[in-house]
Amino acid sequence: MPTLGAIADDFTGATDLATMLVARGFRTVVAVGADTVSSPAGPDGAAEGTGAADGADRWAGTDAVVVALKSRTAPAAEAVEDSLRALRALRAIGCSRFYFKYCSTFDSTPRGNIGPVTDALLAETGERRTVVVPSFPATGRTVYRGRLFVHDDLLDESPMRHHPLTPMLDSRVDRLLRPQTAHRVTRVGLDTVRAGTAALRAALDDGVHADALVVVDAVDDEDLRTVSAATEDFGLVTGAAGLAAGLTGPHPDQARARPASQPRDPGVVLAGSASAATRAQVAHALDRLPHRRLDLARLRADFDAAVTGLTDFVRERWEADPTAPPLIYAVATSEDVETDTPPGAEPPSSLVERALAACATALVDAGARRLLVAGGETSGAVVTALRARTLAIGAPIAPGVAWARTEVCPAGTPHTVDLALKSGNFGGTDIFTQAWEQLV
Repeated sequence: MPTLGAIADDFTGATDLATMLVARGFRTVVAVGADTVSSPAGPDGAAEGTGAADGADRWAGTDAVVVALKSRTAPAAEAVEDSLRALRALRAIGCSRFYFKYCSTFDSTPRGNIGPVTDALLAETGERRTVVVPSFPATGRTVYRGRLFVHDDLLDESPMRHHPLTPMLDSRVDRLLRPQTAHRVTRVGLDTVRAGTAALRAALDDGVHADALVVVDAVDDEDLRTVSAATEDFGLVTGAAGLAAGLTGPHPDQARARPASQPRDPGVVLAGSASAATRAQVAHALDRLPHRRLDLARLRADFDAAVTGLTDFVRERWEADPTAPPLIYAVATSEDVETDTPPGAEPPSSLVERALAACATALVDAGARRLLVAGGETSGAVVTALRARTLAIGAPIAPGVAWARTEVCPAGTPHTVDLALKSGNFGGTDIFTQAWEQLV
């Protein structure tokens, strides 16, 4: 039965954390929304029969459950409501410790949603304080003197400054957080963390941090292990997936789910992100994979015909070589980003998500059993369209990215597929060509 329950504010963030938990020995399932946790179907998506055990028993064989929400850019009240529903559902199946997972680049607006959700979760759990730890050194995110770095750049000097939904214009985590929360925001520096677990815990127990959100420095995995050890009895922790590096699960040798597909099963890459990292990944793949770019004008003129043209192209390429997964992408260079949207037209981000979700459903029905999706919002749209309920985390691809086995049912017929959801900023340049090697 699971004892660790996590709430992630987007779909790629959920699989990001789940990947870390599996690596730390937790048999982990991602549940799509709070309703999946409390539904009469178990983590494999199968309905219970007469006389089945109660809700907690449905999750036997699972150590951690991560609830995937689409709350990062939702209205604050909606994000809070969804997060509280997830917390209550996790409690109902036996979870006793909780983890609020947000992006390692602290993606948020001046009004939230990290602060409002943290406040609500603290009130619901009865906890007085928690830590705020966005560090994830494996992906280049570190916090030093309260400032968040993306590799060698301060957050507000990184590409996140120009994020279309959550532009990050300050690197000081405490300054970003104060306008979002009713709690005090305090800081603990790296010197205290490096003094060890006992010193850090003593600092956290100091009255100055009572009833506070405590931003804690961390620049490497050993720092994160110290933070985890010092907060092992906290009922709620918050942070990026990196904080899980310090946890220890009960099944270190049997936490990874096995793949569902076979080596020659058809696959496809669906890249909706416009991030610098994904653009580099697309550019690398253009010389190596068959590809088509989304034509926004054509999609606006005749959406169904444009999607059919894309899926026909993919199916033709499968027939020619099923081992080379075609790439459908939105952006390869910054010049590809639409800057002059026609008046009254659907915004490009929404159109891209809708088109790639439609491609995913059509291609699964046509035989796709391996899907790699790039972009947080795109991943959410694809998972929703495929009607996936749970994802059993399998082989890692890159820090924060893993394959997951899931049952989907886009048009009434269930299919078991391998699905990888990649944050736009994650993964090496060759991820679209090399990820398939992990499905063995």
